Amino acid sequence: MDSDSRVLVCGSNGMVGSAIVRNLEAKGYTDIIKGTRQVVDFTDQEATDTFFKLKKPDYVFVAAAKVGGIMANNNYKADFLTENLRIQTNIIDSAYRWGVEKLLFLGSSCIYPKFASQPIGEDQLMTGPLEPTNDGYAFAKIAGIMMCQAYRRQYGFNAISLMPCNLYGPNDNFDLETSHVLPAMIAKFHAALNHSGQWEVKLWGDGSAMREFLHVDDLAEACYVCMQNYNEFQHINVGTGEDVTIKQLAKTIADVVGYDRDINWDITKPNGTPRKLLNIDKIKALGWKPKINLLEGIQNTYEWYKKNEI
Repeated sequence: MDSDSRVLVCGSNGMVGSAIVRNLEAKGYTDIIKGTRQVVDFTDQEATDTFFKLKKPDYVFVAAAKVGGIMANNNYKADFLTENLRIQTNIIDSAYRWGVEKLLFLGSSCIYPKFASQPIGEDQLMTGPLEPTNDGYAFAKIAGIMMCQAYRRQYGFNAISLMPCNLYGPNDNFDLETSHVLPAMIAKFHAALNHSGQWEVKLWGDGSAMREFLHVDDLAEACYVCMQNYNEFQHINVGTGEDVTIKQLAKTIADVVGYDRDINWDITKPNGTPRKLLNIDKIKALGWKPKINLLEGIQNTYEWYKKNEI
């Protein structure tokens, strides 16, 4: 992939897609096609096919997806399953048929079994039952991996898959009904801090679950490295190699925001998977490693939130 290649970023308005665009622009890429929802509906097969026919990209990053936190995934399983299946199926198939040189598909660490051994290696895919609160989304992403592998095997299409851990950063979704845990905490603590009558923040579960968090700009660099240097059949994990409890995460975010009141843990709500820590040996062997630590990442994400979401 050269700086004058035609590069399509599907979902370029989202947190991941916008980070990939920023990364490419910083490296001098000049022909970036932004596949936003306003330009093309990737759930529509005909519209997707027409878009590829007209744009004829050389390389494709598939960052378009329906995403959400534990509550949204649990309440809208059918939407998360069917919309993601449509999006990725249409993009991967059209990319192959219109001569794309290479495609990178982005999934999620939720593809792994709920009780996978830690840290989770790529070979643990489909070795046990999934976490039931987000299995609709997980099955869709597993199907995306399999589609990339099938098109590679049958047609020789160079399609690779990356599975990142929990992501956060600029352009994240901070809506309390649909967001992931980290941005939801930022929004909750900030709202409570600015409401003199609110003396506690309520959070789901007991705080014991452990999660790994990667800043989206680090993921964008991982995507670039893999688009340049990774051409294997098997999917590849992307993470930090370090995790924290949800309770530790809450304390860190509260400190950054300046919230010093009570935190109420609602133990009637699910914790989700007990632990999800990825083995990142494969991507580290390509020369990539994360550069933004969790505290620094939360600080710059909170600054972005205050400037853009208030």
